Amino acid sequence: MIQHLPLPRGYLRGPESVAFDSACHGPYSGVSDGRVLKWNDDKIGWTTYAHGPDYSSEACTASKLRPETITESHCSRPLGLQFHHKSGNLYIADAYKGLMWVGPAGGEATVLVNQVDGAPLRFTNGVDVDQITGQVYFTDSSMNYQRSQHEMVTRTGDSTGRLMRYDPKTNDVTTLQPGITYPNGVSISHDLTHLVVASTSPCKLLRYWIKGPDASKTEPFADLPGYPDNVRQDRRGGYWVALHREKNELLFEFGSHLLAVRVGPNGKVLEEMRGPKSVRPMETNERSNGKYYMGSVKLLYVGVVTHK
Repeated sequence: MIQHLPLPRGYLRGPESVAFDSACHGPYSGVSDGRVLKWNDDKIGWTTYAHGPDYSSEACTASKLRPETITESHCSRPLGLQFHHKSGNLYIADAYKGLMWVGPAGGEATVLVNQVDGAPLRFTNGVDVDQITGQVYFTDSSMNYQRSQHEMVTRTGDSTGRLMRYDPKTNDVTTLQPGITYPNGVSISHDLTHLVVASTSPCKLLRYWIKGPDASKTEPFADLPGYPDNVRQDRRGGYWVALHREKNELLFEFGSHLLAVRVGPNGKVLEEMRGPKSVRPMETNERSNGKYYMGSVKLLYVGVVTHK
């Protein structure tokens, strides 16, 4: 059973990533009109926490005649979210604006990075933060296609994606690994020695070493039974990987399918989470209360699963 935290009424959809602040408040999630919303409680529901620099409630509100796909390149499309808990800063991987930042009071976000090595960020997607150093790791899924053309990234086998690091102390940006096939979500390891990156089209996870004798090396980490999106730490040394579709899955919308898999620190799939085919998750976030918060660009709600 999936409990719903329904978005405000209207044509709002797509809470892809879910994040929690240092006080465990939230979830926070980015939605289709360019805002980041915060869930307060069942009585208050969602309120606006942040928005991009060009947000306008008039220009960015989707309607039946003007869906969000028309407005999102101007209004922002926040995908990956992650807090730096010590500072309270929220980092936002915005598909069109690039890497953005907003302070603990929320409000208008600031664009930190919109190009790297002279090449614009066309499809900024996943983000994670080293909670010790404050360094921010993020992905650009393609140098050729924007989010609105995401199917072309898969169809053409595009391998121009990049994994990057932003240092908030110096404002320096470094390309760690170019030439990745559809890099999507990214998660730093529990011991802070490496990153795990979802490579969507090949249904794989990659490992990029940031410390130790293999530093700067990228290697295969896991083969997956479906197409991965965001990657988030579990509470046992591994990762939850959301799968928005299984390999060779029939498209009719009944029965169950894989929603996510839990991958151990050695890259082995240890656990599966199944659910209705109407749910196409992009992120699964495990919390200490035994609940799993699930986001998706396809849904009108954030899902909450009690998974045994």
